[in-house]
Amino acid sequence: MTKQTTLAEIGEFGLIERITKPFTHNHKSTKYGVGDDCAVITSSKTTCTVITTDMLVEGIHFDLIYTPLKHLGYKAVVANISDIYAMNGTPSHITVSIAVSAKFSVEAIEQLYEGIHLACKTYTIDLIGGDTTSSVTGLTISITAIGTAETSAITYRNTARVNDLICVTGNLGAAYMGLQILQREKAVFTQAGAQPKLEGYEYVLQRQLKPESPKNVLESLKKANIIPTSMIDISDGLSSELFHICKQSGVGCNIYEEKLPVHEQTVEVCNEFSIEPLIPMLHGGDDYELLFTVDITNYDTISKIQDIHIIGSITQADKGLHLISKAGDHVPLKAQGWTSFAQ
Repeated sequence: MTKQTTLAEIGEFGLIERITKPFTHNHKSTKYGVGDDCAVITSSKTTCTVITTDMLVEGIHFDLIYTPLKHLGYKAVVANISDIYAMNGTPSHITVSIAVSAKFSVEAIEQLYEGIHLACKTYTIDLIGGDTTSSVTGLTISITAIGTAETSAITYRNTARVNDLICVTGNLGAAYMGLQILQREKAVFTQAGAQPKLEGYEYVLQRQLKPESPKNVLESLKKANIIPTSMIDISDGLSSELFHICKQSGVGCNIYEEKLPVHEQTVEVCNEFSIEPLIPMLHGGDDYELLFTVDITNYDTISKIQDIHIIGSITQADKGLHLISKAGDHVPLKAQGWTSFAQ
């Protein structure tokens, strides 16, 4: 009998590559398909339509014991439109499909859609359709986001160049540490019945439960006439996203520990959990910040833009991917962020 391959053996991206390999493009309008944050379809000589789909599954991506449905709806939209922003595009429309079990009331679903509505209002997006069906396993949310991008400004993962600067927006690791707080308080509540203590953790909790996309940064880049040479959103962790850019661009990188941005509350919570802050900064997920590269000639301009941090540079592929520690040591990077199908 032929040995069957488990999903854990090849992982999410190995599976995607394997199942999509037989497919070819039948339409000239398909400018880019599988392999980036969004698919790209030519709309006109100057613009493209960018499309992405993301799914959130109860018990895998969220826990309703500590996730308010309104927050979940908001986060589900942000998780999708961050992919649009990662293509240097502007989101405009979404469709929302849900599968719900009998445990949910109509009022509960309304709370979910209150969050979706708030996100649409915040980011000027139209809800234009979707689907609803029943489920025997809880709640599943699937959102397709649609946006536009200028053909000359659209940004892919596979176009980073040697000597480019590596930049990130905002700060790193806060969402992961917010999750640690929620999981700890859930354990205390279920085991001892004690009420959760969430005071003093507002920032990291918000970053986990109600993240925002850094669209203001893209607006600042546009005003400065800077087009990133490559870009990806940080949903699975900085290390994993760096590996995507470097592998697909055929390059290596050096990033500097002392340059990685972190919020003071993230550090405080790390100390409380006896976790080295570098770990969630490199490998924590759900930040929904942007990781991008720019030409080195933009250094002076990029360093003055608020909420952008230069953390390293792109190198030749044979140099590998390294973290330069505060002591000056070259530490090989490992992609240890979120992994689908992990055992």
